[in-house]
Amino acid sequence: MRKEHDFIGEMEIPDNVYYGVQTMRAVDNFHITGQKLDPEFVQSIAKVKKAAALANMETGRLDAKIGRALVQAADEILEGKLLDQFPVDPIQGGAGTSINMNMNEVLSNRALEILGQPRGRYDIVSPNNHANMAQSTNDSFPTSIKVCMNHKAQKLLKALDRLASELERKSEDWNDVLKMGRTHLQDAVPITLGQEMGSYASAVRRGMRRIEGALDEIHYINMGGTAVGTGLNAEKTYIPKIAEKLSEVTGETYRTADNMIDATNNTDGFADVSASMKVTALVLIKMANDFRLMASGPRCGLNEVILPKRQPGSSIMPGKVNPVIAEVLDQACYQVIGNDLAVTMAVENGQFELNVMEPVIAFNTFQSMNYLTNAVNTFVDKLLIGMEPNRKQCREWLDRSVGVVTALLPHIGYEKSAMLAKEAYTTGKPIRQVIFEKHLMDKARVEHILSPEQMTTPGIAE
Repeated sequence: MRKEHDFIGEMEIPDNVYYGVQTMRAVDNFHITGQKLDPEFVQSIAKVKKAAALANMETGRLDAKIGRALVQAADEILEGKLLDQFPVDPIQGGAGTSINMNMNEVLSNRALEILGQPRGRYDIVSPNNHANMAQSTNDSFPTSIKVCMNHKAQKLLKALDRLASELERKSEDWNDVLKMGRTHLQDAVPITLGQEMGSYASAVRRGMRRIEGALDEIHYINMGGTAVGTGLNAEKTYIPKIAEKLSEVTGETYRTADNMIDATNNTDGFADVSASMKVTALVLIKMANDFRLMASGPRCGLNEVILPKRQPGSSIMPGKVNPVIAEVLDQACYQVIGNDLAVTMAVENGQFELNVMEPVIAFNTFQSMNYLTNAVNTFVDKLLIGMEPNRKQCREWLDRSVGVVTALLPHIGYEKSAMLAKEAYTTGKPIRQVIFEKHLMDKARVEHILSPEQMTTPGIAE
């Protein structure tokens, strides 16, 4: 054991760990989720700290020997090392101070080790004076959230692009599969299965644009604003330099916010990102539920598409197979919607120069990004790629429907069309048979008017 102290008092720290006294206090105080910090978030914080060390060395404020050791320690975290040294709970009081200090302590103790000094010698490398130089939790923590959001968002956008691309392929492959369109869950007019797939792809692409638009604001940072955005204890040359170095470290372009006080006390940009995922989740739920309905049955439902069989569906009913992949996408999306409410309440609850609720914003937003990415990839891999149209059933429902009579309106008028529909409903006869029995038009003419091309494109059949 080694002894460390802060202004509250002294604690014993296991000598084999890289964190210190402030991390231990957080571990003692916050038992909320039972989870550890997201590893990608830990690495995002390390990127911010590395950029800060590089910027502080260039301004001449940070001793190069100490700075290089801190950079090496940060690089080790980026390589996947030391990730077990972050035991603090993701949800905590203090606006993220415990998370920030956890990183500062790990970097400082590893830097001390690199310099040949024992852990805990903060008179040589200090978590507050060196690892946190020209920083506050209030600028480094939200910036780290932004770095992590941008990283996770790229994986989410890639997953959504896979989904949209596969739907677009299905749209081309199935554009000849004519089926009954439905409004109010009632028969409407024909549509092709390919057109339906194309509409889902369009909605997913719109969701991607919505997320990308929300991310634009996330590239503006308040690094150098320190405690309240005024820049206290940060050199003027450091402020543009930290944005430059963070851009180099991350490969993303980050810019200093025009008003760092605003950027420190307002977190509406995070609400935008969360809301963009929520709205995209709504689109995905609607799509997944349409697939569940189209696959319903198979004997006593619509049975218009055939989903891959992934697992037995019942512990008591032999042979039952459920649409579990569509169901799990729904449930992941419900979680995203619930997380968005938590983010909304947290964003609303900032006071004056700081929003202290940023830890729960980060926790819920990262969770939404992870869940949505995993669920979308699962949907593509386990359902969409292997899904097939039931062409025979689509044709049967179409033949039995009277909705196709709408296509006859320009040719025989509303009254005769309504009469045909009524007789078809009453007798159960196919609409084509009723037309022929009434001698309203010849077979070739009917087949032309009711062809897939004529019924699913703008215009009136000639």
